[in-house]
Amino acid sequence: MDFATLVGLVSGVGVVVLAIATGSDLGIFLNLTGILIVLGGTFAATLIKFPLTSVFGAFKLAVMTAFIEQGQNPRILVEVAEELAQRVRKGNMLALENAEVDNRFFQKGIQLCVDGHNAEFIEKVLTTEMDNSIHHHEVGEKIFRAMGESAPAFGMIGTLVGLVQMLSSMDDPKTIGPAMAVALLTTLYGALIANLVALPIAEKLNLRRGEETFNKALIIEGVMAIQQGQNPHMMEEIMEAYLSDAQKHRDDEPEKED
Repeated sequence: MDFATLVGLVSGVGVVVLAIATGSDLGIFLNLTGILIVLGGTFAATLIKFPLTSVFGAFKLAVMTAFIEQGQNPRILVEVAEELAQRVRKGNMLALENAEVDNRFFQKGIQLCVDGHNAEFIEKVLTTEMDNSIHHHEVGEKIFRAMGESAPAFGMIGTLVGLVQMLSSMDDPKTIGPAMAVALLTTLYGALIANLVALPIAEKLNLRRGEETFNKALIIEGVMAIQQGQNPHMMEEIMEAYLSDAQKHRDDEPEKED
């Protein structure tokens, strides 16, 4: 689980709730009309912009990416590739038939090698899957950015609705307060949804897309090297060129001192 997302969301909501509770009654900030205008309007606008399947797919992707899945350490991928290359070096490609790899994409590449497919076919299959994954993340990011843009806009629409209600009933003082509450609270709801939920999740999807693209490119490099029977140490040097200085350090190696 990605605790950073959970902690950030809980902290953000907690700070807002605490700030409200210390100065007034929390109940006065709950307005069903305002919530319906902002949430309903934002969801409706999103459905107009994007297909229904894409919208629900983006919600599922957001839950998996922002709250459940975590990016894999590229250093581990390099070590796994080196170990598999060592097996092939000692035996043959069939030595990988029962190899278990945690990464599903990596496992698929190894299985394609075991099945005896040529390098061009394997690279095409893996590259196509990587491109499709990038596309899904891009669509998800666009959907949440669109929600981040729509939420404040519908907050403003709710404000206008509340002001119209207030101005049309100035002769009845009892209706001014509720109408003004709708006017102000919808703006608050729109700002919170955009800046605490939609836009941060869009940024998280963008970050995960970059991490996944990098890791899958690294995996493709490793799979192709294994398929071609490349020297494990040479393959490691090539794959480590993708890594930063911090990622090149093995957990079981002491850090070098200058």
